[in-house]
Amino acid sequence: MRMNTVAITPIWVPMGMKVKRLRNAIAITLVFAIILLPALQTAALPAGPGVSSTSSIVIEASSNRVLFGTNAHKKLPMASTTKIMTALVALENGSLDDEVKVSSNAYGVEGSSMYLHLGETIPLRDLLYGLMLASGNDAAVAIAEHIGGSVEGFVCMMNDKAARVGLVNTHFVTPNGLHDDEHYTTAYDLAIIAAEALRNDTFAEIVSSQYYTSEGGSITRYFKNKNKLLWNYEGANGVKTGYTMYAGKCLVFSAERDGMQVVGVTLNSSNIFSDAKLLMDYAFANYEQKLVVSKDVPVVWVQVEDGEKNLLALYTEQDIIMPVRKGYAGSFMTRIEVPDVCRAPVQIDSAVGYLTVYDEYKHASKVVLVAGETIERPSLLDYIFRMVLKWAG
Repeated sequence: MRMNTVAITPIWVPMGMKVKRLRNAIAITLVFAIILLPALQTAALPAGPGVSSTSSIVIEASSNRVLFGTNAHKKLPMASTTKIMTALVALENGSLDDEVKVSSNAYGVEGSSMYLHLGETIPLRDLLYGLMLASGNDAAVAIAEHIGGSVEGFVCMMNDKAARVGLVNTHFVTPNGLHDDEHYTTAYDLAIIAAEALRNDTFAEIVSSQYYTSEGGSITRYFKNKNKLLWNYEGANGVKTGYTMYAGKCLVFSAERDGMQVVGVTLNSSNIFSDAKLLMDYAFANYEQKLVVSKDVPVVWVQVEDGEKNLLALYTEQDIIMPVRKGYAGSFMTRIEVPDVCRAPVQIDSAVGYLTVYDEYKHASKVVLVAGETIERPSLLDYIFRMVLKWAG
């Protein structure tokens, strides 16, 4: 698929400046943002959909950019959508072929279940499908005890993962989402968790599955995914339903169309699937992915001192692709932070500076700029030759 591109307006800020001069450069950056890009100041958000939930959000998954939200930072219980983090932590710390023995703690847990038998041994793979498709609370406890040594130990791992992802309004007490006053998240945090989890290929495969047959335990079990969107929404590929009396009906959902993956959350909704469709329809109707910076095109050149070459091209490690409002014809501002001079030797792909891209709503995406080639120090003969030329000139 050919990716549309947008124009960019660069602002260069040398990293080697003294503090006083750097402050001036920052001031200049702000002035340029106003003079060169009035669109950044005036772009209006498209009118959002009317949803029934207490809290909701939809984001673009690769950038985590918020496309729409209501009460997205309100702390609320999230019921079985908790299991997204449970599955992610298990996948990052266990093996799918691990054999898990079902303890008395896991057997007969209240609420939704995959109906594990006391003492049976079952592969972690089957437990994960039972967790995400059948929403097994018993599977959550079995997984937690196997991976974390205890439910409490595993919950610590869940909270550690949340902290590493940068979440500040989420706290886990259980691996299955059964109610506890200290077990909460926000629509925003839950969307970030889901986007992170979907980057794990195995997780993405599990939550996009409509059916699964488990044959690894003491009996054969058949699971059907509770996420109805997988059958009736174009591009739907995840992720998890949830319900308790305290949390109400909850849903974390995702879909991909035309190369854009969106993730959304609706908490305490009267109609989770209708709300999800409204939010995703809004995202796909109003936004599209565009190539902002190509990894194959130099972003900036910097001077090299004591090297075989005098100039070094800097690139981004990967293409910068961002969701852009459909019909937007303005430019993006970029902020470039690089040293005044690089001293040889410089190795290819080594980090040299930073590039920050601001979209039409001033959302920022910051990436590393890397050396496009290796530049060594000149040989003694080259050095002498250069000195002769310099002296002769």
